[in-house]
Amino acid sequence: MNETIASYINILGEFCGRRDIPSLCGQALRQTYGIDQADLMVLFGGSILCGGDLLASAMQQRLAQRYAIVGGAGHTTDTLRRKIHQMYPQIQTENAAEAICFAAYLQERYGLRPDLLETRSTNCGNNITFLLELLRRERIAPRSILLIQDASMQRRMDGGFRKHLGTGTLLINYAAYRAQVAFRDGQLVFDGKPIPGMWPMDRYITLLMGEIPRLTDDAQGYGPRGRDFIAHVDIPPEVQAAFEGLCRAFPQGVRPANAAFASPAG
Repeated sequence: MNETIASYINILGEFCGRRDIPSLCGQALRQTYGIDQADLMVLFGGSILCGGDLLASAMQQRLAQRYAIVGGAGHTTDTLRRKIHQMYPQIQTENAAEAICFAAYLQERYGLRPDLLETRSTNCGNNITFLLELLRRERIAPRSILLIQDASMQRRMDGGFRKHLGTGTLLINYAAYRAQVAFRDGQLVFDGKPIPGMWPMDRYITLLMGEIPRLTDDAQGYGPRGRDFIAHVDIPPEVQAAFEGLCRAFPQGVRPANAAFASPAG
Protein backbone atom coordinates (compact mmCIF):
# COMPACT_ATOMS: atom_id res chain seq x y z
CA MET A 1 0.00 0.00 0.00
CA ASN A 2 1.24 3.49 -0.86
CA GLU A 3 0.19 6.89 -2.17
CA THR A 4 -0.08 5.51 -5.70
CA ILE A 5 -2.78 3.04 -4.66
CA ALA A 6 -4.70 5.86 -2.96
CA SER A 7 -4.51 7.93 -6.14
CA TYR A 8 -5.81 4.99 -8.20
CA ILE A 9 -8.81 4.67 -5.88
CA ASN A 10 -9.52 8.40 -6.15
CA ILE A 11 -9.35 8.31 -9.95
CA LEU A 12 -11.96 5.54 -10.04
CA GLY A 13 -14.05 7.27 -7.39
CA GLU A 14 -14.19 10.53 -9.33
CA PHE A 15 -14.98 8.75 -12.59
CA CYS A 16 -17.71 6.50 -11.21
CA GLY A 17 -19.16 9.17 -8.91
CA ARG A 18 -20.34 11.48 -11.66
CA ARG A 19 -21.57 14.94 -10.70
CA ASP A 20 -22.87 17.23 -13.43
CA ILE A 21 -23.30 20.28 -11.19
CA PRO A 22 -20.75 21.61 -8.68
CA SER A 23 -23.22 21.68 -5.79
CA LEU A 24 -26.78 20.61 -5.08
CA CYS A 25 -28.50 23.97 -5.19
CA GLY A 26 -30.75 26.11 -7.35
CA GLN A 27 -27.94 28.41 -8.41
CA ALA A 28 -25.98 25.46 -9.84
CA LEU A 29 -29.05 24.27 -11.77
CA ARG A 30 -29.63 27.75 -13.20
CA GLN A 31 -26.02 28.36 -14.15
CA THR A 32 -25.49 24.93 -15.71
CA TYR A 33 -28.87 24.15 -17.28
CA GLY A 34 -30.95 27.32 -17.12
CA ILE A 35 -33.66 25.74 -14.95
CA ASP A 36 -34.84 26.49 -11.41
CA GLN A 37 -36.16 22.97 -10.76
CA ALA A 38 -35.88 19.49 -12.18
CA ASP A 39 -39.18 17.86 -13.05
CA LEU A 40 -38.23 14.79 -11.00
CA MET A 41 -35.55 13.94 -8.48
CA VAL A 42 -34.75 10.30 -7.75
CA LEU A 43 -32.77 8.73 -4.92
CA PHE A 44 -31.74 5.14 -5.57
CA GLY A 45 -31.66 2.76 -2.64
CA GLY A 46 -28.17 1.46 -3.41
CA SER A 47 -26.86 4.70 -1.93
CA ILE A 48 -25.37 4.91 1.52
CA LEU A 49 -27.20 6.92 4.17
CA CYS A 50 -25.90 10.33 3.10
CA GLY A 51 -28.01 9.99 -0.06
CA GLY A 52 -31.07 10.46 2.13
CA ASP A 53 -29.58 13.63 3.59
CA LEU A 54 -28.96 14.99 0.10
CA LEU A 55 -32.54 14.24 -0.92
CA ALA A 56 -33.80 16.01 2.20
CA SER A 57 -31.68 19.06 1.41
CA ALA A 58 -33.01 19.13 -2.15
CA MET A 59 -36.60 18.84 -0.93
CA GLN A 60 -36.09 21.68 1.51
CA GLN A 61 -34.70 23.80 -1.33
CA ARG A 62 -37.51 22.71 -3.70
CA LEU A 63 -35.04 21.63 -6.36
CA ALA A 64 -37.61 19.41 -8.10
CA GLN A 65 -41.34 19.29 -8.71
CA ARG A 66 -41.59 15.66 -7.59
CA TYR A 67 -39.40 13.32 -5.54
CA ALA A 68 -39.05 9.55 -5.80
CA ILE A 69 -37.12 6.88 -3.96
CA VAL A 70 -36.38 3.67 -5.83
CA GLY A 71 -35.22 0.34 -4.43
CA GLY A 72 -36.39 -3.05 -3.31
CA ALA A 73 -33.62 -5.36 -2.10
CA GLY A 74 -30.14 -5.85 -3.52
CA HIS A 75 -26.56 -6.47 -2.52
CA THR A 76 -26.31 -3.23 -0.47
CA THR A 77 -29.70 -3.43 1.29
CA ASP A 78 -28.72 -5.14 4.53
CA THR A 79 -26.12 -2.46 5.23
CA LEU A 80 -28.72 0.30 4.79
CA ARG A 81 -31.21 -1.52 7.01
CA ARG A 82 -28.66 -1.90 9.81
CA LYS A 83 -27.49 1.72 9.65
CA ILE A 84 -30.99 3.18 9.84
CA HIS A 85 -32.13 0.85 12.61
CA GLN A 86 -29.01 1.60 14.64
CA MET A 87 -29.68 5.33 14.38
CA TYR A 88 -33.43 5.06 14.93
CA PRO A 89 -34.36 1.81 16.72
CA GLN A 90 -38.05 2.73 16.40
CA ILE A 91 -37.78 2.27 12.62
CA GLN A 92 -38.32 -1.40 11.82
CA THR A 93 -36.14 -2.16 8.82
CA GLU A 94 -36.04 -5.97 8.87
CA ASN A 95 -37.01 -7.24 5.39
CA ALA A 96 -38.03 -3.70 4.39
CA ALA A 97 -37.39 -2.42 0.87
CA GLU A 98 -34.70 0.21 0.44
CA ALA A 99 -37.26 2.81 -0.60
CA ILE A 100 -39.30 2.12 2.55
CA CYS A 101 -36.19 2.42 4.73
CA PHE A 102 -35.14 5.73 3.21
CA ALA A 103 -38.71 7.09 3.36
CA ALA A 104 -38.89 6.25 7.07
CA TYR A 105 -35.52 7.92 7.61
CA LEU A 106 -36.68 11.08 5.84
CA GLN A 107 -39.86 11.19 7.91
CA GLU A 108 -38.10 10.53 11.22
CA ARG A 109 -35.18 12.89 10.74
CA TYR A 110 -36.60 15.65 8.56
CA GLY A 111 -40.40 15.31 8.62
CA LEU A 112 -40.42 14.92 4.82
CA ARG A 113 -42.28 12.54 2.52
CA PRO A 114 -41.40 11.68 -1.09
CA ASP A 115 -44.09 11.64 -3.75
CA LEU A 116 -43.31 8.20 -5.19
CA LEU A 117 -41.83 4.93 -3.92
CA GLU A 118 -40.71 2.02 -6.09
CA THR A 119 -40.10 -1.07 -3.94
CA ARG A 120 -39.66 -4.05 -6.29
CA SER A 121 -36.31 -3.47 -7.99
CA THR A 122 -33.22 -5.53 -7.19
CA ASN A 123 -30.44 -4.06 -9.35
CA CYS A 124 -29.40 -0.95 -11.29
CA GLY A 125 -31.16 -2.18 -14.42
CA ASN A 126 -34.61 -2.71 -13.01
CA ASN A 127 -34.18 0.31 -10.74
CA ILE A 128 -34.63 2.17 -14.01
CA THR A 129 -37.20 0.04 -15.82
CA PHE A 130 -39.46 -0.31 -12.78
CA LEU A 131 -39.24 3.43 -12.12
CA LEU A 132 -40.20 4.16 -15.73
CA GLU A 133 -43.15 1.76 -15.42
CA LEU A 134 -44.25 3.60 -12.28
CA LEU A 135 -44.00 6.96 -14.03
CA ARG A 136 -46.09 5.68 -16.94
CA ARG A 137 -48.77 4.39 -14.56
CA GLU A 138 -48.84 7.75 -12.81
CA ARG A 139 -48.83 9.57 -16.17
CA ILE A 140 -45.69 11.50 -15.27
CA ALA A 141 -43.39 12.40 -18.17
CA PRO A 142 -40.42 14.32 -16.76
CA ARG A 143 -38.30 16.34 -19.16
CA SER A 144 -35.50 16.61 -16.59
CA ILE A 145 -34.44 14.10 -13.93
CA LEU A 146 -31.95 14.71 -11.14
CA LEU A 147 -30.33 11.41 -10.13
CA ILE A 148 -28.68 10.49 -6.83
CA GLN A 149 -27.03 7.09 -6.50
CA ASP A 150 -24.12 5.69 -4.53
CA ALA A 151 -20.96 7.23 -5.99
CA SER A 152 -19.64 3.83 -7.05
CA MET A 153 -22.69 3.23 -9.27
CA GLN A 154 -23.65 6.73 -10.45
CA ARG A 155 -22.05 6.51 -13.90
CA ARG A 156 -23.66 3.13 -14.56
CA MET A 157 -27.03 4.56 -13.56
CA ASP A 158 -26.53 7.38 -16.04
CA GLY A 159 -25.68 4.84 -18.75
CA GLY A 160 -28.83 2.87 -18.00
CA PHE A 161 -31.05 5.93 -18.23
CA ARG A 162 -29.41 7.01 -21.49
CA LYS A 163 -30.20 3.60 -22.98
CA HIS A 164 -33.87 3.67 -21.99
CA LEU A 165 -34.60 7.38 -22.45
CA GLY A 166 -32.34 8.35 -25.33
CA THR A 167 -31.59 12.05 -25.74
CA GLY A 168 -35.04 13.54 -25.13
CA THR A 169 -34.72 13.82 -21.34
CA LEU A 170 -32.20 15.96 -19.48
CA LEU A 171 -30.32 13.79 -16.98
CA ILE A 172 -28.51 15.55 -14.16
CA ASN A 173 -26.18 13.36 -12.11
CA TYR A 174 -25.21 14.13 -8.54
CA ALA A 175 -23.42 11.24 -6.84
CA ALA A 176 -24.29 10.85 -3.18
CA TYR A 177 -20.75 11.58 -1.98
CA ARG A 178 -17.19 12.33 -3.05
CA ALA A 179 -14.75 10.31 -0.97
CA GLN A 180 -11.04 11.08 -0.89
CA VAL A 181 -8.66 8.31 0.09
CA ALA A 182 -5.19 8.97 1.51
CA PHE A 183 -2.27 6.81 2.59
CA ARG A 184 -1.30 7.56 6.21
CA ASP A 185 0.57 5.64 8.87
CA GLY A 186 0.92 2.63 6.61
CA GLN A 187 -2.75 2.28 5.67
CA LEU A 188 -5.46 3.59 3.40
CA VAL A 189 -7.87 5.97 5.13
CA PHE A 190 -10.73 8.27 4.18
CA ASP A 191 -9.63 11.88 4.22
CA GLY A 192 -11.67 14.91 5.21
CA LYS A 193 -15.08 15.21 6.83
CA PRO A 194 -16.72 11.85 7.71
CA ILE A 195 -19.38 10.69 5.24
CA PRO A 196 -22.56 9.37 6.95
CA GLY A 197 -22.95 5.64 6.35
CA MET A 198 -19.69 5.33 4.39
CA TRP A 199 -18.56 1.87 3.34
CA PRO A 200 -15.57 0.23 5.00
CA MET A 201 -12.49 0.82 2.87
CA ASP A 202 -12.26 -2.72 1.50
CA ARG A 203 -15.93 -2.66 0.43
CA TYR A 204 -15.54 0.74 -1.23
CA ILE A 205 -12.54 -0.48 -3.23
CA THR A 206 -14.40 -3.63 -4.27
CA LEU A 207 -17.44 -1.63 -5.40
CA LEU A 208 -15.31 0.71 -7.50
CA MET A 209 -13.28 -2.06 -9.07
CA GLY A 210 -16.43 -3.98 -9.95
CA GLU A 211 -17.76 -1.07 -11.98
CA ILE A 212 -15.03 -0.81 -14.60
CA PRO A 213 -15.64 -4.25 -16.22
CA ARG A 214 -19.38 -3.52 -16.15
CA LEU A 215 -18.95 -0.11 -17.80
CA THR A 216 -16.47 -1.35 -20.41
CA ASP A 217 -18.27 -1.77 -23.73
CA ASP A 218 -17.00 -5.20 -24.73
CA ALA A 219 -18.41 -8.72 -24.86
CA GLN A 220 -18.23 -9.11 -21.07
CA GLY A 221 -19.51 -5.64 -20.18
CA TYR A 222 -22.97 -4.12 -19.80
CA GLY A 223 -22.78 -1.88 -22.87
CA PRO A 224 -24.23 -2.40 -26.40
CA ARG A 225 -21.40 -4.75 -27.41
CA GLY A 226 -22.04 -6.97 -24.40
CA ARG A 227 -25.16 -7.53 -22.32
CA ASP A 228 -26.76 -4.31 -23.59
CA PHE A 229 -27.99 -3.09 -20.20
CA ILE A 230 -26.59 0.44 -20.59
CA ALA A 231 -25.61 2.93 -23.28
CA HIS A 232 -21.98 3.14 -24.38
CA VAL A 233 -19.57 4.55 -21.78
CA ASP A 234 -16.09 5.77 -22.67
CA ILE A 235 -13.39 4.63 -20.23
CA PRO A 236 -10.58 7.24 -20.24
CA PRO A 237 -7.02 5.87 -20.40
CA GLU A 238 -6.15 7.16 -16.93
CA VAL A 239 -9.16 5.35 -15.47
CA GLN A 240 -8.23 2.10 -17.22
CA ALA A 241 -4.65 2.45 -15.96
CA ALA A 242 -5.85 3.07 -12.41
CA PHE A 243 -8.13 0.03 -12.59
CA GLU A 244 -5.28 -2.16 -13.81
CA GLY A 245 -3.07 -0.85 -11.02
CA LEU A 246 -5.71 -1.76 -8.44
CA CYS A 247 -6.10 -5.21 -10.00
CA ARG A 248 -2.39 -5.79 -9.39
CA ALA A 249 -2.73 -4.61 -5.78
CA PHE A 250 -6.04 -6.42 -5.13
CA PRO A 251 -6.19 -9.47 -7.44
CA GLN A 252 -9.54 -10.57 -5.99
CA GLY A 253 -11.00 -7.07 -5.87
CA VAL A 254 -13.52 -7.17 -8.72
CA ARG A 255 -17.02 -7.71 -7.32
CA PRO A 256 -18.90 -10.41 -9.23
CA ALA A 257 -22.58 -9.94 -10.00
CA ASN A 258 -24.85 -11.60 -7.45
CA ALA A 259 -27.27 -13.88 -9.30
CA ALA A 260 -29.76 -13.60 -6.44
CA PHE A 261 -30.53 -10.01 -7.50
CA ALA A 262 -30.53 -10.49 -11.28
CA SER A 263 -33.59 -9.53 -13.30
CA PRO A 264 -35.69 -12.50 -14.48
CA ALA A 265 -34.96 -13.65 -18.02
CA GLY A 266 -36.99 -11.71 -20.55
